[in-house]
Amino acid sequence: MTAEQPAGPSHAAVDRVADALAARGVDARIVWFDDAVTTAQLAADALGVEVGQIANSLVFTLDDEPILVLTSGAHRVDTAWLGDQLGGTIGRASKDVVKGATGQVIGGVAPVGHPTPVRTFVDTDLEAFDEVWAAAGHAKTVFPTTYDELVRITDGTPTAVEPR
Repeated sequence: MTAEQPAGPSHAAVDRVADALAARGVDARIVWFDDAVTTAQLAADALGVEVGQIANSLVFTLDDEPILVLTSGAHRVDTAWLGDQLGGTIGRASKDVVKGATGQVIGGVAPVGHPTPVRTFVDTDLEAFDEVWAAAGHAKTVFPTTYDELVRITDGTPTAVEPR
């Protein structure tokens, strides 16, 4: 593995995330938890941060294309509204679509480390925080980043995910 990682178990998806972060110039500080943190609230509680600082990685389909929406844990994506904004219909991706698009499983999907690029939209509400936390390829892992860095490393499009 090329990125520094605090002591924790080795996991192929987490290693791919660490390598992808390093390739983008990010000094990855991947944090491992004893238990899975599969919801934004669980992650926020474990980290001692606001739930809005958690960047949930949600895979949807836009028509038939898998897309990744990185949304603040403080709210939900309005799929009908966002689909209208993006000019298509958004649906929830199956676990097989998530795994195929990201190489990771639901509950630990990271914004990077995917087999091929996934079109990504980054919730503009995350910009309100100096530090945000994203999953690192496994339900027991997260890493800190910033909104600007998240947009950069994902080549993401800053997007509102619900009407204002």
